[in-house]
Amino acid sequence: MTIREGLLTGRVALITGASSGIGAAAARVFCDEGAAVLLLARRERQLKELEAELTAAGHRAVAVVADVTRAEEVGRAVEVAVERFGRLDAAFNNAGFGTERTPLHLMDDALYDTIMDVNVRGVWNCLRKEIPAMLAAGGGAIVNTSSVGGLVATPVAAPYVTAKHALIGLTKAAAAEYGAQGIRVNAIAPGTTRTELVEAWFAGNPGVEEALHAASIQPRTALPEEVARAAAWLCSEQASFVTGATVPVDGGFTTL
Repeated sequence: MTIREGLLTGRVALITGASSGIGAAAARVFCDEGAAVLLLARRERQLKELEAELTAAGHRAVAVVADVTRAEEVGRAVEVAVERFGRLDAAFNNAGFGTERTPLHLMDDALYDTIMDVNVRGVWNCLRKEIPAMLAAGGGAIVNTSSVGGLVATPVAAPYVTAKHALIGLTKAAAAEYGAQGIRVNAIAPGTTRTELVEAWFAGNPGVEEALHAASIQPRTALPEEVARAAAWLCSEQASFVTGATVPVDGGFTTL
């Protein structure tokens, strides 16, 4: 019997927002595909529990508590990845921040700043720290988490839509700048995904889930693992000629 080699066998990957949701699912998927992973998030307990789970299963994983809005903390995490695993080959910049939907004219300035800071500056900080490590390794692959909100406008979410559109522009700019040096940069645009936060949103807003299903070709909510597998593929050599792209993982939501 032929044993399939993992998509990411022998690679070292950094995953932000790794303590829950899509990030935690990505940690498991990347490890199952053969990667050593650096787990980055702010919530220490959840992060350490995930590290323990992965290492107990025989995977190589190390957790670093850090805030993506603080460049020095991201830089420290990249340094740990290189120190522990020898280099950095891939990154899934997944950490993000949303909020309850609020009309634009009622949105608080501080909340706007937080949404932009996490979703745009956070990825900016990650790129600035990850790219030098990848240049030293001779190349790499980066995936940024945008959203269907980065492709189409969704109501009463103006700062989030703005941030996720900006992230797609940042992805294209980085891809264009570093492609000749062997670094691919792509984005994924997930639709509604069954994370802890989305489950709570559904519970507090009866009928929302069904309405979203009705607006998609595949009338259901994505599992975090489905989104994570798209990121793993983009980080692998299977996607070696894909860069500067934004891949919807939305059940056809943005097609209709």
